[in-house]
Amino acid sequence: MTASQLNSAQSCVKTPSSRKKLEDRFAWVYLCNLVFYFIPMFIASMAAWEIITSLVVLAAFLPLYFWAHRCTSIQAKYPIALIFILSVGVTPLNSGSLALFTYVAFYCGFHYRIPKTLWLWAGQIATLIALNLLLGFPNPYFALWGAGLTIGIGLIGLAARKREEHFRAEQQSRAEIKTLATMVERERIARDLHDVMGHSLSSISLKAELASKLIESNQLETAKQHLDELAQISRESLSQLRQTVSNYKHKGLSSTVTELCQSLRDKSLSVTLVGELPKTLNAMQESHLTLILTELCNNILRHSKAEECEFNFIEHSDNFVITLTENVSYSDKATESFNEGNGLTGIRERLQDIDGQFYYQLHPQLMFTIELPKQDKDVNHD
Repeated sequence: MTASQLNSAQSCVKTPSSRKKLEDRFAWVYLCNLVFYFIPMFIASMAAWEIITSLVVLAAFLPLYFWAHRCTSIQAKYPIALIFILSVGVTPLNSGSLALFTYVAFYCGFHYRIPKTLWLWAGQIATLIALNLLLGFPNPYFALWGAGLTIGIGLIGLAARKREEHFRAEQQSRAEIKTLATMVERERIARDLHDVMGHSLSSISLKAELASKLIESNQLETAKQHLDELAQISRESLSQLRQTVSNYKHKGLSSTVTELCQSLRDKSLSVTLVGELPKTLNAMQESHLTLILTELCNNILRHSKAEECEFNFIEHSDNFVITLTENVSYSDKATESFNEGNGLTGIRERLQDIDGQFYYQLHPQLMFTIELPKQDKDVNHD
C-alpha cells in the first residue's frame, strides 16, 4: 500500500469535528423526553407555586444536561449528581421528575463502565422505591415505571457508549493509518538516501582518482578543476545527508501521542483525546514535548491506579496548553507530604529551556499542565 492510498483511505472517515456537530444537534432532540415532565402540571391539581418551582428546576436542569452531554467521563460525576439531586428534590411537587431520572440513568450508562453503572442504577431504583413509600403515592406505579425507565433508558446510554468507543477505535485506526503512511514515506526517504548518496560517493571516488592521475602527469590546472568539483559534490552530498537523515529520524508529536495512547490502552486504561495537536511548534519545542509526554505516560504505566486519562490540547492566541488528567486523586495528607521525583524535576528543567511552564494538581483529580509559548517554527535554541 502506498502513502497516497493510505491517505485516501484516511480521508474517507468522518472527522471528529463534523461528528461532534451532529451529536450536538441530536442533543436537542433528546430533550423531547421532557414532555413527560409537564404532564402532571396539566392532569394534576398543582398549585401555582408548585408549577413555578417545577419550571425553575427545569431551567436549572438544562445547563446541567448539556454539561453532562459535552464533558468527559472524568468530569461527568458532577452534572449527573446535580441532576439526581434536582430530580429527588422536585419529586414531592411533580411526579414528572421521572423524566429527569431517565437522564441520570442514560448518562450513567454512557460515561461509566458496566459494574459501576449497575450499582448506580440500583441506587437510583432504591431511591425511587423510597420516594414512592415516603411520599405516600397511592400505588407503586411511580417506582415501577421509574425502575423500568432507569433500565431501559440506561441501556440506551450503554449502547451510545459502545458507539462512542467504536468511533474512538476508528479515530485510533486513522491515527494508525497516518503513522503507517509516515513509515512508508520514511522507507522511501531511506531508499532515496541510498540512491542519492551512492551516486554521489561514486562521483567523488572517480574524480579523486582522476585528480590524482592528473597531478602525477603534471596537469595541475585540470586537476584543480576536478578537485573543486569534488569539493562541491561533497558539500552538496553532506547537506542532503544531514537533511534527509534528520527527517528520517524525527518521529514527530503525532506518532508519539498515538503510540503513548496505545500503550495506555494496552494496560486497560480508557484514553480520551480532546482538541487538536499543535501544528506550529518549532523542532526544539516538539522534541521536548514528546519527551515530556512520554515521561508522564511512563509514570502512569508504572505507578498510577487510574482507569481513565485524558489528553487535552488547547491553542490560545499566544501559547499552547496541554493537560494530562487521571481519574485518581491524593488525600490532603498525602498532598502535604508529596515530593517531586527526578521525572517531574526533569520535566520542569526541559520546559525552562524552551520558556515553558509546568504545573500539576493532586486534588480533586491528578492533572499535569504544560504551557508552551508560540514561536516561529524556524527558531532553534542552542
